[in-house]
Amino acid sequence: MKEFITHSAEETFELAYQISESLTSTTVFLLEGDLGAGKTVFAKGIAAGLDIDPADVNSPTFTLVNAHEGRMRLYHLDLYRLEGELEEIYALGLDEMLSEEKAVVLIEWAERLGAFDIPNATRVQIVDEGDDARRIVMT
Repeated sequence: MKEFITHSAEETFELAYQISESLTSTTVFLLEGDLGAGKTVFAKGIAAGLDIDPADVNSPTFTLVNAHEGRMRLYHLDLYRLEGELEEIYALGLDEMLSEEKAVVLIEWAERLGAFDIPNATRVQIVDEGDDARRIVMT
């Protein structure tokens, strides 16, 4: 478990950027946090570290999945609108995304995965600590 405190959106972005700079194989991030906690800011930082323009990364609330090409492919999922039914999760093609050799799969609202298990995923909990401070716990 690692815990970080960031004091601005820029620091949250930079933390994620530093994490993703060293990624070389398939990695899954399960992002959890309330609305406005900073999940999408974290996703933009991950994208930037993969040589993807962070301006192109927006929460795919209505499309559910966005794919971005960089030095590794980034799949950005937002499960906010899902009910956690396994049929919904399988319909997204998540199994195929997870089987790619060099891809980063980043899932916002991961708690909605329900019984769908992703071994070796990194859980990222982002908690609003007031003002612009965020506590980011990675397990």
